[in-house]
Amino acid sequence: MNFYFAPMEGLTGYVYRNAHKAYFNHIDKYFSPFIIANQSARLKTKELNDIIPENNKDIVLVPQLLTNNANDFIHMTKKIQTFAYDEVNLNLGCPSGTVVSKGRGAGFLSKPKELDTFLEEIFTHLSIKISIKTRIGKDSPHEFYELIEIYNKYPLEELIIHPRIQLDFYKNKPNLAIFKDALTLSKNPVCYYGDLFAAKEYEAFCSDFPDINTVMIGRGLIYNPGLAMGIKTNTKLDKNLLKDFHHRLYEDYQNILFGDKNVLFKMKEVWYYMIESFTNHSKYAKKIKKAQRLTDYDEVITSLFAEQEISEDR
Repeated sequence: MNFYFAPMEGLTGYVYRNAHKAYFNHIDKYFSPFIIANQSARLKTKELNDIIPENNKDIVLVPQLLTNNANDFIHMTKKIQTFAYDEVNLNLGCPSGTVVSKGRGAGFLSKPKELDTFLEEIFTHLSIKISIKTRIGKDSPHEFYELIEIYNKYPLEELIIHPRIQLDFYKNKPNLAIFKDALTLSKNPVCYYGDLFAAKEYEAFCSDFPDINTVMIGRGLIYNPGLAMGIKTNTKLDKNLLKDFHHRLYEDYQNILFGDKNVLFKMKEVWYYMIESFTNHSKYAKKIKKAQRLTDYDEVITSLFAEQEISEDR
């Protein structure tokens, strides 16, 4: 099985990727948080720092683009190619209201004719590998049957399917009936993405879909950074390894960010998910959330690792 790490805006940038790669070396591809494609002469500093090769050594990274404008996609892809990337990913899955209102992300799915024209344009003018991360529709899962006919017209590197509609956001269950049809209908390689949070859920999915050889995981890997490693090696998350990962990530953020507030903001985002890996974690979660200084944060994290263990299902 190949494991992909889904991008999460504000969380899985190059600092997180490097720390994760150092301690949990079982991810086959990382995907960058989306870059909004445009006609600018250069990437924004934040976007540039996130994808430049020197910040992603020994990491297989796929830059992800967000747009509904073919010329913008082509322009930005050519800029990305100057960094020797051989694949870009088109985001057709983001359900955010601000993204969808502009007809981007999952919002683009409601305009199949425009999407078809867009794909024809970019495949005509680009030679780079192009993969797509898609939902199965904006308002109805039945939209997928028209979408798959469009995707089948083009030689996608991969079709990464999150079997929810935009209106689901991340609620409700993935529509595995539609995903099953997708495996039959797609002429392109298919990757599954959705609600794999623990080894038991992965095993259940593999039992239902034994022919799938690639899965993408997002929130599951933030909850448990060792999830893919645990699945591949049949081991549980090791607390000491998680502590080393945390300390590396914490130190790296302190090296690039100014002030307690900015570092704490990043670490609190991580702990919003990762705290659930621990037993009896509620009081520690509250203390992390309330921490205003790094000294306060250090105290609660030291107590957490000393006093609690990793939950059995991790």
